[in-house]
This record gives sequence, structure tokens and C-alpha cells, in this order.
Amino acid sequence: MTTRFVTAAELMSRALGMADYKFAVIDHPISSAGDDALAAMARSTIEQARGLLLID
Repeated sequence: MTTRFVTAAELMSRALGMADYKFAVIDHPISSAGDDALAAMARSTIEQARGLLLID
């Protein structure tokens, strides 16, 4: 999810009965981001996903 749409994602999660649903968040916008910025966002998403999916 991009930062601009976090509130909408949280509302949708609550509406679907999953109020505590966690998701990765990256900067907004992505449509105008260059290759380096997109690569950094991808790395950030992977790190966040590791934290959400893996138990230490």
C-alpha cells in the first residue's frame, strides 16, 4: 500500500472483519518514481513483508 491509501486500506480491512490486518507501506506516488526509487521501494516492501510473515 502506498502512504496515500493507508487509511482506505485500514477501512477496508475493518469492513472485511480483519481490523488488525497488517500490510507493507511504501511512499506515494509510485507512478512517477524512477528506477532507483522503485528499487528502494521494492527492498522496503520485502523487508516489511519479512517482518509480517516470519516469526523471529
